[in-house]
Parts: sequence; C-alpha cells; structure tokens
Amino acid sequence: QPEFQTLADATAKVVPLLPRPVARVSVRVVHDAEMISLHTQWHGLDSTTDVITFEHDTSGPLEVDLAVCLDEATRAASTRGHSVHAELLLYVVHGLLHCCGHDDHEAPAAAAMHAEEDRLLAAIGHPKVYGVEESRS
Repeated sequence: QPEFQTLADATAKVVPLLPRPVARVSVRVVHDAEMISLHTQWHGLDSTTDVITFEHDTSGPLEVDLAVCLDEATRAASTRGHSVHAELLLYVVHGLLHCCGHDDHEAPAAAAMHAEEDRLLAAIGHPKVYGVEESRS
C-alpha cells in the first residue's frame, strides 16, 4: 500500500540521523487486536499501545523490530490534527529512540525525548509534533 511505502521511505531517512549505527529496522503495522496480544505477551498489559520495540542486540549496531498500531495512530492523529502517516512515523521514531537510550517515563526525560523526536522529524522535512525545546541545564 502506498501509505506504508511512504512510511518506509521516511523511516529510511531517519535511520542515518540516529546516534547509533543501524544494521536492520523492521516495521510491522498492526491493528488493536494484534497490539493487545503483543502488549499482553511481552509486557503483561491487556491493552493496546502505540509502539512496541523488540531490540535484538543492545551491544552492536541496532537490529530492531517495531510493531506500530494503525488503530491507535488513527485515534491519536485526529486528536493531534495531523495525518495517520505522521502519527505512525512518530511511533517509529519513538521506538528507535528508545533503542538509542531515550526514555519517557519521567517528565524531564520525556521532554528531551519529544524534543529529539521533533528534531528528527524536522530534519527529514516533516512537521514537529510537540514543538518543545530540550532544556539546556
């Protein structure tokens, strides 16, 4: 499908900008039912989510499989006021940044992660999502 090729093309543009060498990135677009199953199996949470990251080797070049949820992206895109494609790309970037050491569980780290997501999206010609600047302290 053309929109998934666009997602693949955008992902390919982001990969060289990551602060870690990349051997392989695989993205699977799934619906809520499959995401709930994956989320339950791997994280013990019986709910859908935006992205689940499966990193295969944390010591070498990045080898990762990402599952991104089309249904979640559809819901969030309408709330954020951008396309489903833009939301799916955000999920891919988010998952890749987790593999590069970013975390979003605490507010300062989440703000830094969102700033990096915006930086990467802008670098490949996509609009920023969060519009936040990383604090320099």
